[in-house]
Amino acid sequence: MSGLAAGALVLTITACNDNSASEGSAEELQEVSVGAIAIADVAPLHLAVQEGFFEEEGLDVEIVETTGGAVSLPGVVAGDYDFAFLNVASLMIARDQGLDVEFIANGTTTTGEPGADNIGIVAAADSELESTADLTGHQSTSNQLNNIGDIATRLAVDNAGGDGGDVEFVELAFGEAQAAVENGNVEAALLAEPYLTQAIDAGLNVISSPYAEAHPELDTGGYFTRSETVEAEPELVESFQNAINRALEYADENPDEVREIVATYTEIDEEILQRIQLPRFKPEFTRESLEDLGRSAEKYGYLTEEPDLDALLPEQ
Repeated sequence: MSGLAAGALVLTITACNDNSASEGSAEELQEVSVGAIAIADVAPLHLAVQEGFFEEEGLDVEIVETTGGAVSLPGVVAGDYDFAFLNVASLMIARDQGLDVEFIANGTTTTGEPGADNIGIVAAADSELESTADLTGHQSTSNQLNNIGDIATRLAVDNAGGDGGDVEFVELAFGEAQAAVENGNVEAALLAEPYLTQAIDAGLNVISSPYAEAHPELDTGGYFTRSETVEAEPELVESFQNAINRALEYADENPDEVREIVATYTEIDEEILQRIQLPRFKPEFTRESLEDLGRSAEKYGYLTEEPDLDALLPEQ
């Protein structure tokens, strides 16, 4: 979800800390690769390595930095990565197109608080756009068209009493969207952190929190793999789930440690990092929120049919 250099950069991160096992037992750890974009959303993944949660589950995890779903999705399908992080809409669309992939663990959830979420739509201070419903008949950027940003925004506009189908989206990277609003090239812009905090600092107004307003418990991203892996290696999948779920709870309870570890794998300015809004981290998916998102995706033509959540989500 952020503009990173193309390609994949391997971060040689292993599950070793002061409580690590002896050399003999370390050799018995199963090597696992996980594709993940370098954003705050995957802090629990990095914490699971740092705190030894993976190691305790018998896994030696290598995090492979990707530029997003365009790399991680085909990477998992091809077997280049065992697991990867992806937003929920991308996986819905992938399955709708026939790819046999599924979530095995949750990753991020909206705060559910309009005006205090890690995703927001901003407009100029003197703009006539002041609320989510006002987006009807107007324009907003989205960092990637036909994905979670515009799907959730259309749903949020509908929920606010507007017409989600009557919003025009222009694809523009987060790093370029603020200037486009300031220059009057676009009316509004969808931004993720840290770009959202930077835009607020520059005097732009948050007129909508589309994820929070789409559903207050909207799960926005998670960790996935091939269905073949789920069937053929259930112990591996369970071990990964156990470590990630533990890390999600740990991250949600320790926001300061989330910020500390985000600083180790991103280039977010330290002062900004202390002020950005973090998403929620929780192990359980909220099925109702994904049903709403899936219905909206089908309604507006992103999917050919509503997603089969039994096949998409892990058993809970």
